[in-house]
Amino acid sequence: MTRDRDSIIAAMTEELTPVRGFRYGDGVILVSFALFLSVLGVAYVNGLWSGIVKVEAAPFFWITNGLLLLLGLASASAAIAAASPYVGNRHDAPRWATAMVGVLPLAALISLLPDGHGMAIVEDPVGIHCFTHALATSSFTGAALILWLRRGAPVSLNLAGWHAGLAAGALGAVAYGLSCPLNAVTHLGVWHVLPVALAAVIGRLAVPRLVSW
Repeated sequence: MTRDRDSIIAAMTEELTPVRGFRYGDGVILVSFALFLSVLGVAYVNGLWSGIVKVEAAPFFWITNGLLLLLGLASASAAIAAASPYVGNRHDAPRWATAMVGVLPLAALISLLPDGHGMAIVEDPVGIHCFTHALATSSFTGAALILWLRRGAPVSLNLAGWHAGLAAGALGAVAYGLSCPLNAVTHLGVWHVLPVALAAVIGRLAVPRLVSW
């Protein structure tokens, strides 16, 4: 009986080859590299805003991009962890970060109420430009997270897709934001946040189909 068992085990394992370990840190490196490429791409296509170095950016510029960066990092961490699920895994950080970023468009709308210039948001001459370019920039991080999730075994594909989309959109908006010289609340709070919302929806719909196993 023991001999038969040993021969069966040997037959099952003789064609197996060792593979590289699946570590959370590798996912962090992959996403960091994707973010680095995003910034390089923005610098090459649009150039980085010199006002950042010259301390010309308004406080709301730093608040917006800081909150987007926190959202991107929290969501990326959740998406990376989703590839290696374990009991008790929680994802509260992206929820709180999303709630904080949600204040930005609300602040933009409230700032226009006293003057009755609500249409100023829609009439922003460079709003669509920032929206489309930030969304395009998010593709770097999105592709990296899709590759990572395909290597792993995410249990909740919908949640993994949502976090991947949030991370890609937020980090893409931050990367592109380094080239945008506009400091207005109405511009940053709307046109730099909308790409994040759309990227999250795209991630929720597309990622589960791309990483299903």
